[in-house]
Amino acid sequence: MPEPHSAPDPRNGVPRFSRPVPLTFEPTEAAGDEERFFDLESISDPRELLARSTDLSLAFQAAADRAVEFQAMAAAQLADPGRFDRLSEAAIAERAEWSEDYARKMVEFGRELLRRRPPQ
Repeated sequence: MPEPHSAPDPRNGVPRFSRPVPLTFEPTEAAGDEERFFDLESISDPRELLARSTDLSLAFQAAADRAVEFQAMAAAQLADPGRFDRLSEAAIAERAEWSEDYARKMVEFGRELLRRRPPQ
């Protein structure tokens, strides 16, 4: 399970918060072909293959980091004592298939994210 924070960029060690490279969707005919992955197998130049596969890797990592942040905010909202339907950390852990300790950390992380979030 990923840790509840943004992963450092392997290029310079600082957290990434920039918009990731857009993902190119698979053509419809390639959807059933398990050998095809974002058309990477058709790139013959290793420099281009490294660049594109790195872009995809960073895009997926950034998407995963953002998804974890949204998980944490949802966990914090579900654990909010002001909610009449508040869930315990154990119940949140069960729903998300986390350990109770990880759920506690995610609730804390989510509360921090919600405090830093600008009012809408």
